[in-house]
Amino acid sequence: MKTRKVCIRNSAGIHCRPSGVILRAIQQEFPFHSFTVTTRDGEVAVLDSILSLISLGLCKGEEATLSVEGPEEDKAVERIGDLFEFEFDFPPRK
Repeated sequence: MKTRKVCIRNSAGIHCRPSGVILRAIQQEFPFHSFTVTTRDGEVAVLDSILSLISLGLCKGEEATLSVEGPEEDKAVERIGDLFEFEFDFPPRK
């Protein structure tokens, strides 16, 4: 199992759209992996649906721990960790 501390940078936190991007990446790029997120308060969510991620209520500036189990743990924890720390802009600015 690989873990990574992530800090939420998105100004609106991890809401519906960022959750969709994160879950889509998990499903498409790492289908044989198990992902969990643990908040500082000890709440744990298995990342198997958008609602499980949204239910954590992660806001800008909060830290959480991403855990990954699977055949490509190093690659998976970096890729998905980067998405948690990405500053999403919906819609994208031109």
